[in-house]
Amino acid sequence: MTRSPAGLRRTLGVGDAVVIGLGSMIGAGIFAALAPAARAAGTGLLLGLAVAAVVAYCNATSSARLAALYPASGGTYVYGRERLGEFWGYLAGWAFVVGKTASCAAMALTVGAYVWPDQAHAVAVAAVVALTAVNYGGVRKSAWLTRAVVAVVLAVLASVFVVCLSSGEADAGRLDIGTSDGLGGVLQAAGLLFFAFAGYARIATLGEEVRDPARTIPRAIPIALGLALAVYACVAVAVLAVLGSDRLGNADAPLADAVRAAGVPGLVPVVRVGAAVAALGSLLALILGVSRTTLAMARDRHLPGALAAVHPRFQVPHLAELAVGAVVAVLAATVDVRGAIGFSSFGVLAYYAVANASAWTLGPGLSARVVPAVGLLGCVVLAFALPWVSVVVGAGVLVVGVGAYGVRRWMAAR
Repeated sequence: MTRSPAGLRRTLGVGDAVVIGLGSMIGAGIFAALAPAARAAGTGLLLGLAVAAVVAYCNATSSARLAALYPASGGTYVYGRERLGEFWGYLAGWAFVVGKTASCAAMALTVGAYVWPDQAHAVAVAAVVALTAVNYGGVRKSAWLTRAVVAVVLAVLASVFVVCLSSGEADAGRLDIGTSDGLGGVLQAAGLLFFAFAGYARIATLGEEVRDPARTIPRAIPIALGLALAVYACVAVAVLAVLGSDRLGNADAPLADAVRAAGVPGLVPVVRVGAAVAALGSLLALILGVSRTTLAMARDRHLPGALAAVHPRFQVPHLAELAVGAVVAVLAATVDVRGAIGFSSFGVLAYYAVANASAWTLGPGLSARVVPAVGLLGCVVLAFALPWVSVVVGAGVLVVGVGAYGVRRWMAAR
């Protein structure tokens, strides 16, 4: 068993890293993003999915190249700092921590809404406390729990896929691809669906806890992304074939509505359980990733230095995990943050814009320049194609972070 210089234990192999990324992507996306994306794009939903996948591929490729060179906790916070300078690393870390903390609360409330709608906030807080305790016990335990979550969710999604496509209600004519809501609708859908692909960031943020990171991370990221895209495409096609883009866009629980419309209402409770388990898996990996970026920023005193402590027995950043868990629990108990999906997408796109800019400096070579350039342009376009409220709030939070950075530098200079 090896340890990184900072004291975190390297226990994760390729399979563990793939499962953590896959659990993040599937849990966050397929139950939460399809309906709003269909509402934005109409018949262009599948085009939006393709655009989101292309941008995600560029981001994943850039992240994999950088993670192989800088296998440290923090992901793009570290890459931006090392390749572009301290400010850009800080900005990426700020966007990730704030945006993903909101996503954690949203996923916790999703669990509550499916498990016990009348007590959604209480269930959400309980879920945050339980999963923070799992992460506190060590990243290896988190990886095994995520593996079980992914297995359950994939089984449920496979059932939805088979039931919908084998139903007499399925109509291939509903799969005709168009742009009924214009190019802007397609891009907005891509921005919302990008939220669902962002789970591979969790692999890069665990750079100090994977074995042979120069080999493991570049392999795990594209595998997890490819598997998630295959699952998304299959489920989106099946649900569209039954509901069509209009009914899908207006659905509160699209997968449950799809199996009901397919004539198998008995599968609805199973889908509800699958949605709750998926949200739990996403929440588990989100807390894991946010706490590691918090650790990296605390080491550089961009956050309180105490959050950089590593537990002597469990070899995890325990104070960072407790702090993240406490903030998420307070949000889940007091605020309805389901509308934060758009804001989270804005923050994550800003985060990956820095990743692509960092990877661009790794050239020379045409392929080494083109992929990060396309990724950077895609991130900027999709970020500003999001609903205007998400853009305004997201930009405002980034400005607050920049202001905090400026104040810190001014005080240090004094």
